Amino acid sequence: MIPLSVMVNGRGTVSTRIKGPYHKGRPSSFTTVLRPVIFWNITYQCNLRCEHCYINAGPNPGKPELSIEETLSIAKQIVEQRIPLVVFTGGEPLISEKFWKVLEYFSENGRPKTSVSTNGTLITVEAAERLRRLGVSYVGVSLDSLKPEVHDKFRGVKGAWKAAVNSMRNSVEAGIPTGLRVTVARFNIDEIPGMIDFAAQLGLQRVSIYLLDTVGRGASIVDQIPSPDQLRGLVDLLVEKAREYDGVLEILLVRMNFAGIYLADKLSRTSREFKEYLELIGAQGDCGRKTASIYPDGTVRPCQFIDYFIIGDLRREPLSRILSYDNPRLKPFLEVDKRLKGPKCSNCPFKKICGGGSRNRALVVNGDFWADDPACFINPSEIEKRWRE
Repeated sequence: MIPLSVMVNGRGTVSTRIKGPYHKGRPSSFTTVLRPVIFWNITYQCNLRCEHCYINAGPNPGKPELSIEETLSIAKQIVEQRIPLVVFTGGEPLISEKFWKVLEYFSENGRPKTSVSTNGTLITVEAAERLRRLGVSYVGVSLDSLKPEVHDKFRGVKGAWKAAVNSMRNSVEAGIPTGLRVTVARFNIDEIPGMIDFAAQLGLQRVSIYLLDTVGRGASIVDQIPSPDQLRGLVDLLVEKAREYDGVLEILLVRMNFAGIYLADKLSRTSREFKEYLELIGAQGDCGRKTASIYPDGTVRPCQFIDYFIIGDLRREPLSRILSYDNPRLKPFLEVDKRLKGPKCSNCPFKKICGGGSRNRALVVNGDFWADDPACFINPSEIEKRWRE
């Protein structure tokens, strides 16, 4: 995750409240490798049928899930491990009774901090008040177009756009910091600047821009991945938007770590600044490096965007063993820079910081999990040469 607004302005909104102040010269220490942010896919159930769903969720997924008792046992381990933040996702978390039970348990224990990633169809006034009362730090609602018919088609259900916008309003009215989550693809990339304006008009405090990844159902729409030139142009526009909304709304980039290297190069005036930006990016982490994802069946992945590798199973082993340097299944993601094979990524001087972008796009487009990410738009050798001391 690249904190574009923090890089541009030296401060964020939601992320600063959750993590504390961090910026160039002061990287975040909110997470560590073995105390990661946990993205908890609490259920496979969902009332939408999104074209790009990374977990293949839906109304009748027909997949086994943990019981409430097993789920609460994991929640207890999360508290004991002093995990700093749990992001509830799914499926659609608000559908699940387990979501509310775990949220209540965390609230009673005073930790960890919690946030919710939702499709935004179920946040009624009453649900928003319940989320506020249970101490949710942030609610992120998915919206993929300013055009209702385009969003509804992508999400698979008519009326999804209207419900998402109403949910955002209800969350804002309840006093919960709220943001917009958009998956950027070829069909909507030109709308992104306007969506940031729309978010600000709604009183939102964050826009998280997810580059389409080829996992789950997303693997069937590879042709929707924007070109490198399109992405570079978008990042340039977003720098100006970050300045426009400084202190009001922050912009995050997700699934495009290489954009962080591009921004460090673009924003730096000295070699020292460039190094400080790299340290800021490196402290954010990525799949298996300061993040982990618990799936509805209790298996654990390096993040919610990698389903090919299971690094543990909470039905058979404790969280403390999974989040351990002694776990051989976690090791490839702690040293991802040593595994990269593609001619660009393997020789990139910034590979330890970037992690090679998306392993899923590498697999689906280039045929190897450790190959180059086809979306990367930087020239690493030129950047290194520019800032070499």
